[in-house]
Amino acid sequence: MQTANANVALRITGLHVTVTDALRAFITEKLRHLHLDYPRIIEAHTILDVQKYRQSCEVVLHCANHITIEADAETDDMYAAIEAAVTKVGQQMRKYKTRLARTHRSRHRDEVRHMDEQILALPEDFTESDVAQPTVVQTERYPVKPMYVEEAVLQMEMSPRQFVVFLNAQTEKVNILHRRKDGSYGLMEPTF
Repeated sequence: MQTANANVALRITGLHVTVTDALRAFITEKLRHLHLDYPRIIEAHTILDVQKYRQSCEVVLHCANHITIEADAETDDMYAAIEAAVTKVGQQMRKYKTRLARTHRSRHRDEVRHMDEQILALPEDFTESDVAQPTVVQTERYPVKPMYVEEAVLQMEMSPRQFVVFLNAQTEKVNILHRRKDGSYGLMEPTF
């Protein structure tokens, strides 16, 4: 069992706040006590922000096997915000480890359903002028990492996001795993 995450690369970013040596030492000490045998932490990024009376801390852990764990906290004291965010990250790591163990025990019980592609027929009197031109209001870039579908499902369970874009390690094609309204997951695969 790993008792400490040795040599973790730590980045601390201060937004509207100067990162003092005391803050750096406090964050380093708190993150040093996050010890679990899985997932292994590769890099930790802490973002500190001060907005009037609101002081917040966001902790992003990049772990082995393409796992990203995020947590944030907001209080009126920076040290309390750091401690709360690190506590939340620790809880998420324990939750992730428990889900991973549960998934390995019942590997094929909860299989991902594949969605069938449906093509809608347009009316015969349809013209291109009937369609309002959409505008893009936001662009997000996602790193496409190679992983198996089971790993993508675990990533979804740990993330509040509604979908995960990944490179399927079996088919070597970009897939999208999304959360359905009934709580299950759908997998979108390209067909050429």
